[in-house]
Amino acid sequence: MNTLDFVVLFGTMLSIVAYGIWKTRGSKGLEGYLKGDNSMKWGTIGLSVMATQASAITFLSMPGQSYADGMGFVQIYFGMPLAIIVIAAFVVPMYHRLNIYTAYEFLEKRFDLKSRALAAFLFLISRGLQAGITIYAPAIIMSIILGWDLNTTIIIIGVLVIIYTVSGGTRAVAVTQTYQMFVIMAGMVFAFFILLSKLPSDISFDNAVFIADKFGKMNAVDWNFDPSSRYNVWSGLFAGFFLSLSYFGTDQSQVQRYISGKSVKEIRIGLLFNGIFKIPMQYSILLVGVLVFVFYQFTQPPIFFNEVGLTKGLESKYGNELRELQNDHSRIFNEKKQVVEEIVIAKEQNDANAVTLLSEKMNRLNREQVSTEQRAEAIIKDVDPDVYKEDSDFIFFTFVMKYLPHGIIGLLVAVIFAAAMSSSASELNALGSTTTIDFYKRMVNPGGDDQHNVFISRMLTVFWGVLALLFALFASQLDNLIQAVNIVGSVFYGPILGIFLVAFLLKKVGGNAVFIAAIISELIIITLYFLGRNGTYDIGYLWFNPIGAFIVLSLAWLIQAVLNLTKAEAE
Repeated sequence: MNTLDFVVLFGTMLSIVAYGIWKTRGSKGLEGYLKGDNSMKWGTIGLSVMATQASAITFLSMPGQSYADGMGFVQIYFGMPLAIIVIAAFVVPMYHRLNIYTAYEFLEKRFDLKSRALAAFLFLISRGLQAGITIYAPAIIMSIILGWDLNTTIIIIGVLVIIYTVSGGTRAVAVTQTYQMFVIMAGMVFAFFILLSKLPSDISFDNAVFIADKFGKMNAVDWNFDPSSRYNVWSGLFAGFFLSLSYFGTDQSQVQRYISGKSVKEIRIGLLFNGIFKIPMQYSILLVGVLVFVFYQFTQPPIFFNEVGLTKGLESKYGNELRELQNDHSRIFNEKKQVVEEIVIAKEQNDANAVTLLSEKMNRLNREQVSTEQRAEAIIKDVDPDVYKEDSDFIFFTFVMKYLPHGIIGLLVAVIFAAAMSSSASELNALGSTTTIDFYKRMVNPGGDDQHNVFISRMLTVFWGVLALLFALFASQLDNLIQAVNIVGSVFYGPILGIFLVAFLLKKVGGNAVFIAAIISELIIITLYFLGRNGTYDIGYLWFNPIGAFIVLSLAWLIQAVLNLTKAEAE
């Protein structure tokens, strides 16, 4: 990065923070601080909800995900539009009518205090962990690529987020997220068109998609029902529906984005806006990763994208072995490049037989190339076991740093920072409000006035911000980042959703039954997660959401029946 890039980066970031603080300087009282005085219009709601999901992990990890595995990840979102419709139709009017600060207040009205506290506690655990991940994940990659100190990068992101989140509350988060989304989308549009311009002159967008398809990268839909597969139509539609239902309907980081709306109509339009545009946005980001893959069919890619790890490997006792692998990698690349060029010619000549034969040869060479990359990765991790696990998370940003013009580099680094700040701000805002409303105000100091509660909410937001920073500073290495966040959510979302579903669907079930059922469900899901990590069974993590919810529903009904029977016998 040069001076222009740093001017663009820090100018963008500081202007967003300053604008958010200035725009929300009049927020007074608990209503204004936590709900923005219910003044948000549908556009702000829609962009804020979208920005809360679009963390830095999205823009760092998703292109690498599609580079490695193709477009299939988009299936995780297939159930989301239907979940949005259900929430807009049934949940939004109820939340608006009750005039609640958090989703968990409803549970006390329906059940009792302990059920409310349990759901809020599970949310605090899951979102607290994810808050640390959303700061740590971009920081570790950017620190390696930019040559910055990791802890310094984490602290820069965290402190900026804490400042404007604490200063302006919910409205500051929503206002800044609106402009962060514009920065994010502008950056990705620039990346898309610059990528196309970097391809050889005879490789049009149509040819690029054709090449990607012959590598199997364009297969966005998998109709095979396989519980062990993380991404297919059925897991996306069914399990993804439950994930989205829990995320948008019970996760305070999302609920707080829309309960601040002016009316039910504004909230519904904002949510439906997100439901309509979310899948196309995610598809576009994945497509950028696929185009990066096509770019590297004509430009020699590194055998390992994490340059720090590669340098350590080359300087170790395995250096000669790694250099031999690099030579093999280059040789295979050159052979494959020639085949790819021949496939494009065969396509233009409508020679289907030649395309088929060349595609088989191309994919065989690609498997050989991937094999050399995997052997190199094994050596590097043997040299340094702490090297970042998923090399695919470095792919997109390595392309940005090496091949994009200055100024645009600064803008795309700003995109990563903006996304990190956006999602982290929503999480800290929700963590602070939930702790204040569901625990402090309800259990510790019910009689506190508005000014006192706003002060407590600010302090608790700072507390969660510092806790997230500490988690980020001491976090261990993670799997692929975009998957890590979804896995953490899926471990907790099912039981939380189950509590809400019982509240809506099983009117005769009381607080004791749902409380016991939720605890048992959470313990079962956590057990399933660790058994899966140990290789005892193989099931996609998305299925944790419906499994957890159905366990709560069935057990709560059964326990209530037993309690009723016991009560009847006692009488």
